[in-house]
Amino acid sequence: MASSTTADPDRPTHLDPSALGTRAYWDTAYEREIANHAESGAADEGTIWFADAGAEERVCGFLEDWADEGRLVKEREEEEATSFLDLGTGNGHLLFALRDDGWGGRMVGVDYSTRSVELARRIQEARKREGSDDIEFEEFDILGSAPGPWAAGGFDVVLDKGTFDAISLSGETDAQGRRVCEGYREKVEPLVKPGGALLITSCNWTADELKGWFDVPGGELAYEDAIAYPSFTFGGKTGQQVCSLVFRSKAAA
Repeated sequence: MASSTTADPDRPTHLDPSALGTRAYWDTAYEREIANHAESGAADEGTIWFADAGAEERVCGFLEDWADEGRLVKEREEEEATSFLDLGTGNGHLLFALRDDGWGGRMVGVDYSTRSVELARRIQEARKREGSDDIEFEEFDILGSAPGPWAAGGFDVVLDKGTFDAISLSGETDAQGRRVCEGYREKVEPLVKPGGALLITSCNWTADELKGWFDVPGGELAYEDAIAYPSFTFGGKTGQQVCSLVFRSKAAA
């Protein structure tokens, strides 16, 4: 999967750098999706990530199960309605899907691509569906800038659907000389409320590798659960195309 090794021997090996790990790539991609949306209107909302694996539907179904168990609160009228932060929101499709499913709490989608945020806001305007007009979309580089007022208090559920994948493909290094993906967990942890959860979906990392990145000694997140996906067997080994894992904040709610 990768050729270079991480500076921390207890972490998984790095992925080889790719254009998909650059801001320029995503700005160009979302510029194209903005043009498509302008031409087609509400009929074209852009790419739905991991659609082949049905990841969005599985994430929404998993959260619905948690609501049925009383672990999350859907109703807008409830003071403790579950809040969501979508890291690397892209076109905002996951948050729109959650609103359509009846989730009424605060929702914020952030992305470091200016064009991504512009696209999400354009789609929001085109949808004009009850409830979806209050989703907040903000430009935010989680590795390079401090969170704005929108992050005050943190969120009950922080969503990552391929954002860590993209960051893992960046060849950039931080001030400590580490690949920037090594600092991602530390940036995410303060965004999760005490007792809250990070739900991360990946096609580049296995479940065990994600645990190696996010459930670490001294860290503030602990592995809790995984969403079930169909598995396949090849060469005597069993795996799956996509994995979605839940990491719970160790801090008391």
